[in-house]
Amino acid sequence: MHSLKVLVLEDNSFQLMALHQMLNANGVFNVLNAESVAAARQSLDSKGPVDIAICDLYLEQADGLELIRYLAEQQRAKALIILSDAQADVREGAAAMARQQGLNVLGCLPKPASVTLVNELLSLYQQCFEPGPQALSLAQVRETLGLDVFQPEVPTAEEGQAAVLRHGVAHFQPVVSQDGEVQGVEALARWQHPEHGLMLPAEFLPVIEFAGLEEAFTWLMLEQAMQLSAGVRLVMGRSLAISVNIPVGMLELPNFARQLEALLRRFEVPARLLTLEIVETTELQTDTAHVEALLRLRMIGCKLSIGDFGTGGTSLQRLLELPFTELKIPPAFVCGLAADERKSAVVAGAMSMARRMSLGLVLAGIESAADYEAAKKLGQARLQGCFIAEPMSAVAVRQWIARRLRDDLDELAG
Repeated sequence: MHSLKVLVLEDNSFQLMALHQMLNANGVFNVLNAESVAAARQSLDSKGPVDIAICDLYLEQADGLELIRYLAEQQRAKALIILSDAQADVREGAAAMARQQGLNVLGCLPKPASVTLVNELLSLYQQCFEPGPQALSLAQVRETLGLDVFQPEVPTAEEGQAAVLRHGVAHFQPVVSQDGEVQGVEALARWQHPEHGLMLPAEFLPVIEFAGLEEAFTWLMLEQAMQLSAGVRLVMGRSLAISVNIPVGMLELPNFARQLEALLRRFEVPARLLTLEIVETTELQTDTAHVEALLRLRMIGCKLSIGDFGTGGTSLQRLLELPFTELKIPPAFVCGLAADERKSAVVAGAMSMARRMSLGLVLAGIESAADYEAAKKLGQARLQGCFIAEPMSAVAVRQWIARRLRDDLDELAG
């Protein structure tokens, strides 16, 4: 279910966190959060329609009926799940209204939802509204890879590799200290389509995975990140710290650590400056294979980040069982924390835990000046988000870093 795109309208932070865990446990990671109807509409307008909208009916401002009407009128969702503590007849009435307006209602659930029920409704969606994998994949794979869509055969390995090298590109988002000093960058996957322009991960990664090109694409991201680090060294006199997302499947490759070490040597980037961020931690196993792979990465000097803390059902367990060095608190909890005491409490608790476990700490999703100031008051952590800097190309991020250094020097001189 990695390709599903879901919107959650819920103004209770703890309910939102629970829903995240349930969706992640079912393999859904492309989730849009909204605590109000206005925020939901803005998110849908900027990021496009979703497959499924999960709507609460009772909100502090407006109500879920308003969003349901908007989803139907603007055709912003293929299906709807109503999740509310309203009376059963109210939930069913809302569902009847949604159906009359043309929405496909998967179910009406009372709060709190269960993982089992959510799983059943997600499976129902795929059975009813998604085409079979082969019918979907062949045309979509060839089109996304920029190949001749009229060719009936599955792309060869050579075609796929060439497409990755031609269209795969990393963008980079800076990570700074609380006083604004550049601490490094995170490499973010992008796809430069010849007709559709720059595509975001949700638009192309499912195709990459289906085509068996995930490994090739990850190596490309690692190489472009190291190339940037080495290029910055020529200007700054030292390599730039980099963070790269890797799928769990990479850990199962024979000699992955050795190949990675060779790539680090090729670009003369110290291993201690490379953080490997694992997002789908629920897929990690604590058997010998995964633990050994992670330990080998630690032994060559790389850092390991758990990138989906709090949104993948067993994150706490994985922190105890696996050799992570960094905790990354995702935007679901960071964005909007200045105005939400519950989010602030969740983030503060996670930060306290990270410090006691001697883990590095990154707060991702700093989207406003208010959140930036609120995050600084919670204690020491590195900060990342669009308020600090948008993701940008390698050329643009080098220019951004150079400007930042000049401004710091000018301030010192002043």
